[in-house]
Amino acid sequence: MAGRVAVVVAGAPLGPLDYAGPEEPPLAPGDVVEVPLGRRRAVGVVWDAPPQAHNRPLRTIHRRLDVPPMSRALRQTLEFLADWYLAPLGQALRLALPRAALASPKAAPLRLVVAAQGPAPPQALGDLGLRLWAHAGAPADTAAGWARRLGVSPGRVARLVAQGLLVEASVSWPRELPPGPLLSPAQAAAAHALRQAVGAGFQAFLLDGVTGSGKTEVYLEAVAQTIAAGRQALVLLPEIALTAPFLARFRARFGFAPLTWHSGLGDAERRRTFAGLARGEAPVVVGARSALFLPLARPGLLVVDEAHDPSFKQEDGLPYHARDMAVVRARAEGVPVVLASATPSLETLEQAARGRYRHLVLPDRHGPARLPEVRLVDLKRTPPPRGRWLSPPLVEAVSQALSRGEQALLFLNRRGYAPLTLCRACGARIRCPHCTAWMVDHRLQGVLLCHHCGHAMARPPACPTCGAEGQLVPCGPGVERVAEEAAARWPDARLRIVTSDTVRSPREAEELVAAVRARAVDLLVGTQMLAKAHDFPDLTVVGVVDADLGLQGGDLRAAERTFQQVAQVAGRAGRSDKPGLVLVQTHEPDSPLLQAVAAHDRDGFVAAERSARAAAGMPPFTRLAAVVVSAAQEEAAQAFARALALAAPAHPAVDLFGPAPAPLAVLKGRHRLRFLVRARRGARLQDWLRAWLGAVRPQGGVRITVDVDPQSFL
Repeated sequence: MAGRVAVVVAGAPLGPLDYAGPEEPPLAPGDVVEVPLGRRRAVGVVWDAPPQAHNRPLRTIHRRLDVPPMSRALRQTLEFLADWYLAPLGQALRLALPRAALASPKAAPLRLVVAAQGPAPPQALGDLGLRLWAHAGAPADTAAGWARRLGVSPGRVARLVAQGLLVEASVSWPRELPPGPLLSPAQAAAAHALRQAVGAGFQAFLLDGVTGSGKTEVYLEAVAQTIAAGRQALVLLPEIALTAPFLARFRARFGFAPLTWHSGLGDAERRRTFAGLARGEAPVVVGARSALFLPLARPGLLVVDEAHDPSFKQEDGLPYHARDMAVVRARAEGVPVVLASATPSLETLEQAARGRYRHLVLPDRHGPARLPEVRLVDLKRTPPPRGRWLSPPLVEAVSQALSRGEQALLFLNRRGYAPLTLCRACGARIRCPHCTAWMVDHRLQGVLLCHHCGHAMARPPACPTCGAEGQLVPCGPGVERVAEEAAARWPDARLRIVTSDTVRSPREAEELVAAVRARAVDLLVGTQMLAKAHDFPDLTVVGVVDADLGLQGGDLRAAERTFQQVAQVAGRAGRSDKPGLVLVQTHEPDSPLLQAVAAHDRDGFVAAERSARAAAGMPPFTRLAAVVVSAAQEEAAQAFARALALAAPAHPAVDLFGPAPAPLAVLKGRHRLRFLVRARRGARLQDWLRAWLGAVRPQGGVRITVDVDPQSFL
């Protein structure tokens, strides 16, 4: 035997464990191995950790797996993540070692993309040619997949391949990159700074530009520099719905499609992507949050697009923020990282103000486009008709846009038909049986649904409380109800509802974007999915149905998120040479937040919000951790929370608030009490938390969850 070998087991709530390693071949840190763990076999990674001080006999490593070793930089990133978020290292390792990566890639059918240069113009190819060109830049797919996309037979797809209209997707390194687009002076200056950083070690950039300023074109110049240097680039997007439009833009710029990584991929595709990146065979990968932990044989650049987006924070399982961990990984890899946003978070802006991030600013929209006019609609003065949700000014603006042959968008960040179902006879409200939450009416699915635990039930014909029939009524609007009103008001408009219920995969997102750009859609009604990065040249009018919605609930970041959301969705209007108009419905038109939105005064809003946070002693001037105690029995949760409060160590720079019932006091059948920990400068928050939580061990089904730097306060 070669002695002790430290191994971290993926998914286990443990740190490094000692095993007996083989003499030949010797194992090295980063090797992926199969080890015994209890009565089962598990997968782990050999870690550079000192041996533990004990004389117990060691179990023997079964074998080394045929998986590329994990780099030291990625292991350091996982160590930092585990330490920062108080998570077991084995749990952190699971993020970088998905099960799909552990099997050998299998032979796969040919994957095809639309040819960048076709042999004939689209109009010469008839309806099929036009449909095919609408998918230019779309992700690669098999022949069977293209047949489904285009609604044709596999034989017709074969003829498209023979005609050179569909070609094999290449993930190899391009021999020559096409020249980039003509940039404005501000874009060119920012792009030069990013190109200079490639190959020059770690540096963090905030690429801060108004909506439509061309941030993507700027950071793609850095991607081009990375590819030319023979290194790999990783681009993170906040959700898979943005993958298709980004891929179209990427392919138009470079002539090839990058690899993708998201929850919509099958295991075989995941295995090929993982192995290709680990072997350095692909220059670029684009993915959602989990792509941050993919292996890169030759890392050169990390990009976080829409870096302000809250979906970069994982709330379930191991809570971590991909935006912050991207900076950590870039530092470990010794490469630059770009955080791109039109509405950066206060934390990011503070890092730039302190000189930790280099701040690159794009103050204007690119080309002839100008920022849209924003009007606040006072719902107290011009309310919608009773039982309706669209005010007369908004109705008039949408009507005019449609009459001009332009497109419009109605935004409400609330899924479903109505957030509440009420009995008119007894006043009862239908609640989730497992959570302190109302059941949301989803008419498209025909169910009442809890948005917190996923519990679904058929809409009852009678009130479950009093038995009265025909007395259950929906209260308040969701996007489905707004769409119902819009369809009745503009019956000739081709309308699409866009939410996570209707767009669930990159393919569906790709089809939606193609339909909008092909002018097959006149009116979009949707949630925050429509507020991100979409560029529709003929969309000129945006209506925000309820700008006050996000300010409810007392969340620390409510004002910041509302500003970001309204500013982002407003930025969808007027992105070409046609002027844009945004109407924001509100009961508080004098709100400084909405006045800042109307004036495009982000800096003014940020200054006011920053002052308020500083006065309250809140982030980014302090740090927070949320600690939630939960149990199936309310008494058990309360008793443990009281004992935990008494065990808190005194510290002059740490404040403990609570316990108090969480806003969601019951979630998935568990009663929840919440602590909030605030650490001022000079306090090592994680050390204090470890000392506190290690003093009292939960028993009897009681659980503790810790969220460092929380983004949600539910």
